[in-house]
Amino acid sequence: MDEKLASAGRGPRHGEPFSTRALRAVRRAVSSSAAREVAEITATAEVLQQPVTTGRQIAVTSIRGGSGKTTVAALLGTTYAHYRQDPTLVVEADPALGSLPLRLGAERLRWTTGDLADVVQPQMSLLDVTGYLVQLPDNAWLLPGSQGQVGAMLDTKAYERVMVSMRRYFGVTVVDCETMPAEVARTALSAAQARVLTVPATLEGIASTRAVLQWMHGLPRDITSTTVVVLTETVPHTGVDVDKAAEQLKATGASVRTLPYDRHLAAGGVIRTDLLARDTSQAATRLAAEVFQLSQKSR
Repeated sequence: MDEKLASAGRGPRHGEPFSTRALRAVRRAVSSSAAREVAEITATAEVLQQPVTTGRQIAVTSIRGGSGKTTVAALLGTTYAHYRQDPTLVVEADPALGSLPLRLGAERLRWTTGDLADVVQPQMSLLDVTGYLVQLPDNAWLLPGSQGQVGAMLDTKAYERVMVSMRRYFGVTVVDCETMPAEVARTALSAAQARVLTVPATLEGIASTRAVLQWMHGLPRDITSTTVVVLTETVPHTGVDVDKAAEQLKATGASVRTLPYDRHLAAGGVIRTDLLARDTSQAATRLAAEVFQLSQKSR
């Protein structure tokens, strides 16, 4: 982002008010919930750290913009990078001025997905490949979809060439796809071992998503069983009963999780995991674990 434009942003806020954090700390001190919380964190970490025989690829998409798709992809990528020992790759397959590099804090953009497709070779080493990528914290790497320019295109053959090659080097790859039904998004969904479909927690978003899930049942290979729907609360009060909405979507056979409203995420800047609200952090970690487990069931 241009430095002058970046200066318009205020300092990053914590995902929840200080009073909420202080009250929770007091409650934990006088209850037995701390031990249960540690046990759950340990169990989730064990799932996230499971070894893989071939790289797992997870596609994140939506049916319209503004659903938190890129935010969820960034959260998944940072979570896998934090817990796993092998390298994690985050790919931006949404080349039309996507915001993934900004959310991940990339200071400079180098080669794009389309550029790498022209040079990647089977004999390349991990060191060769990472020379074309943007390094992130915790042994994570970013492959941008564009260099901040409108109109960059990515065809399915180029996408497939890159993704087939990358499975050799990275234990988990998270792909931030175009919105459906774009051609690359359909290719990514079909090729991935697990999928995440982000949905704004609105009546319109829920109704449209249920129709998409029913359409998935009719595909040659039903991918609903390896799809997790994420209801994203992008405003503090959505006016929707999220629990009832989740039940409606679960009836299609897909798993459903909720990403609660978070002041830090809502600002749209670089995601700092230390500033996420506790509920948001836990929701992201549980989502990452569930999606990874689903990816392990697919070849």
